[in-house]
Amino acid sequence: MESNLIESPFFSILKEYLKENKLRCTPERFKILNMIYSIEGSFDIDTLLKYMEEKKFRVSRATIYNTITLLINANLVTHHIFGNKSRYEKSLNNEKSHLICTKCARVTEITTPNLRETITSDIKKFHLTHYSLYIYGVCSKCHQAARRRRQRKK
Repeated sequence: MESNLIESPFFSILKEYLKENKLRCTPERFKILNMIYSIEGSFDIDTLLKYMEEKKFRVSRATIYNTITLLINANLVTHHIFGNKSRYEKSLNNEKSHLICTKCARVTEITTPNLRETITSDIKKFHLTHYSLYIYGVCSKCHQAARRRRQRKK
């Protein structure tokens, strides 16, 4: 395994999770985790497989799915469903909100730096590990297209 993984917080969390659940520490699990944490933004399984192949690390689709499930259970990966598409992204140090257009299904990630403090200020006796915020509406492109259609009808 790569030496930079040993000191990373996500490596330690996975190692502890595997130990607590009496699961094996396999190099594949840690390499998949490392690859996920090197990806900016959300990804699908095909994208992850492509990145793994580019790094000359061959792994089966089944291993990816099984590892993703394990990482979700360990709170290291977040699973999103945008429309009918599954997307995944790292959970640690990744507090983004998602703007989802109800017309074209486009997803835009935005950072909301003060949202954690706003959420936790009203919560007592609850330890927040991570969050996801989905904001639904109409993107500017779809809004402008609808406006042009309305103007043409007049």
